[in-house]
Amino acid sequence: MEDITGGASLPSTGTDAKKRRVTYFYEPTIGDYYYGQGHPMKPHRIRMAHNLIVHYALHRRMEINRPFPAGPTDIRKFHSDEYVEFLSSVSPQSVGDPAFGRQLKRFNVGEDCPVFDGLFGFCQASAGGSIGAAVKLNRGDADIALNWAGGLHHAKKSEASGFCYVNDIVLGILELLKVHRRVLYVDIDVHHGDGVEEAFYTTDRVMTVSFHKYGDFFPGTGHIKDTGAGQGKNYALNIPLNDGMDDENFRGLFRPLIQKVMEVYQPDAVVLQCGADSLSGDRLGCFNLSVKGHADCLRFLRSYNVPLMVLGGGGYTIRNVARCWCYEVSLSLSHVCVHAHTGISIPLKC
Repeated sequence: MEDITGGASLPSTGTDAKKRRVTYFYEPTIGDYYYGQGHPMKPHRIRMAHNLIVHYALHRRMEINRPFPAGPTDIRKFHSDEYVEFLSSVSPQSVGDPAFGRQLKRFNVGEDCPVFDGLFGFCQASAGGSIGAAVKLNRGDADIALNWAGGLHHAKKSEASGFCYVNDIVLGILELLKVHRRVLYVDIDVHHGDGVEEAFYTTDRVMTVSFHKYGDFFPGTGHIKDTGAGQGKNYALNIPLNDGMDDENFRGLFRPLIQKVMEVYQPDAVVLQCGADSLSGDRLGCFNLSVKGHADCLRFLRSYNVPLMVLGGGGYTIRNVARCWCYEVSLSLSHVCVHAHTGISIPLKC
């Protein structure tokens, strides 16, 4: 994995029992991908978050990696051969070809999940970052691994869904399972983490926990009674919520539930999907979380000292997404102080 900052980590400023070794994955071209005019998903937000991270010099305190693009063979560890072949060959120029017409419908590619220039390269970068993050954790090279280009939790085995084409989370978890007996997946996106839940619905080696808006809202899944099947019975936990969830109410649910899950399930690794569409004022979301309230979920999971993968996800008011993910990078590194100029709390020793 290639270092793209050219800078060494800053020396420690003293003894910090809570200091974590953090590794961060970023593909410099990620912001160039464009879903199309009017589409709410904007990969540019990942570049905005990265620019904030660099502006605050947070990149000097962690290892920066450019991910290796996930190859078709890597992606086929979850997705079907036919679907991967389609993704790797379709282009905006081929969409009008009648031969692709039936496949577009079959694989649910079109309006919400458009064909855009470099589509497969975007998928490879996203998945490569999450697989790479898992490898870092597996090797014990990091305590926390971040990939804001990941977290695309709606993609299914043979179908695109909800702006997601390749399920980098499932691929990352499969990599973690090579070394870890049990993996906990926690999802705080405003939308249900249906693709990840579905992938691991019948196994007890992965427990999925999703906090999401439920009721006449995409994707329409995630009922409280959906708890897994077969070997996976009671290893899927859904917390369906109403509009307007604020910091206090969210924290009042999140902390006791996750505390109990950690005590009972005792995972060897945790994956946290930090979809920022649960923030107040999101273009598509309907919750009322502040950046601080959103990040409290990461703060709580970080306190367990279990290998932690932190991924992106939704988030459609992009200035808020960038602020949130920058804050969560800094929270991964150390403590909180308020930056005098912007008022953004940056969890570092100032």
